[in-house]
Amino acid sequence: MANVVVVGAQWGDEGKGKIVDWLSEQADIVVRFQGGHNAGHTLVIDGTTYKLSLLPSGVVRPGKLSVIGNGVVLDPHALLNEIAQLKKQGITVTPDNLRIAENTTLILPLHRELDGIRESANAALRIGTTRRGIGPAYEDKVGRRAIRLMDIADGATLDRKIERLLTHHNALRKGLGLTPIDPAEVRKELLDVAPFVLPFMDSVWSLLDQKRREGKRILFEGAQGALLDVDHGTYPYVTSSNTVAAQAATGSGLGPGAIGYVLGICKAYTTRVGEGPFPTEQNNEIGRMLGERGKEFGVVTGRPRRCGWFDAVLVRQTVRTSGINGLALTKLDILDGFDEIKVCTGYRLQDREIDYLPASEHAQAEVEPIYESIAGWREKTAGARSWADLPAQAIKYVRRIEELIGCSAAVLSTSPEREDTILMQNPFEA
Repeated sequence: MANVVVVGAQWGDEGKGKIVDWLSEQADIVVRFQGGHNAGHTLVIDGTTYKLSLLPSGVVRPGKLSVIGNGVVLDPHALLNEIAQLKKQGITVTPDNLRIAENTTLILPLHRELDGIRESANAALRIGTTRRGIGPAYEDKVGRRAIRLMDIADGATLDRKIERLLTHHNALRKGLGLTPIDPAEVRKELLDVAPFVLPFMDSVWSLLDQKRREGKRILFEGAQGALLDVDHGTYPYVTSSNTVAAQAATGSGLGPGAIGYVLGICKAYTTRVGEGPFPTEQNNEIGRMLGERGKEFGVVTGRPRRCGWFDAVLVRQTVRTSGINGLALTKLDILDGFDEIKVCTGYRLQDREIDYLPASEHAQAEVEPIYESIAGWREKTAGARSWADLPAQAIKYVRRIEELIGCSAAVLSTSPEREDTILMQNPFEA
């Protein structure tokens, strides 16, 4: 019996929410292990749409324990707003079905303000952040000055920790021409929100270790895609945390031996939000059609996503950096009706061909895709629930992707509805 890690194999927005929800039926615990409320997951269950940003996708399922791990940066107000929104939709979130790691770093208003100022300051240096304070909060975590969830439970030591934090931030704000932050304001805000979030606090590493020893099935859920990983992504146009599968262990407090199977999620084409390189981007009618058919708008930001053909080079690289065992291919139905579909099989960089994405920012911007053309299909894949329901040419497309990335498809998704899913290999039983 394997514990399963779900990671995005592209730049995010691959449909992880649906796949995690679909898998969570077999899981006992669903764990978020990195990121914050900067990535949205859309779940469609029995015709009802749930939009989650911070809470694990398993929270909408009765009888499941959801966990926010220490690798996440937590905005308490965003958490409470999301819980309130779910309550309106009939989903109750309590400490019985949600636990938050005591050593989770908190996102404060000063983080959000700094994020927005930086992103607006110089168009040439924009990363494309969501301006929600994620990056500055991770900076404070690494700088060893962050306020963590457990800190707001101890009012006696909180002042000292706020002083340490503001020693850095007020000096930074002075350089930016901003007014200094009053420590009393920070203290009041934290203590005001404390009664609402502290009931969820737990020693998550110990809780998960206990559940694992009891034989419970654990599903680990990332936020952004692996190509936004701060080490292995398209740096500097990345997020501020590690998004590859190994972070599931670090970001939850379990050792790597707890991971049994890594399921990579990717679309049958490619999308990206924000700035940065995108070799197969289609700034033309093809890109517009993919965007319209796929409803490619960010769940959190509402920003339109950039669209292009499937990039096998990037996904093949992610298969290796995340140790992906099987692929969940989503939105195959968006390609229905195309006469010709292109797949990037390699890159041309100056006068040579390469089969990987170089680490250099300059080289990433310079690579040109090498395409292979594949015949499309006129029949519908939308709503298909078995391999036999797929058109022959769609099957050929899936098989060619498997060959190019060196990984077999375990799951196919043919619509946002959770039932419209084809299972070839159950990750929990692999």
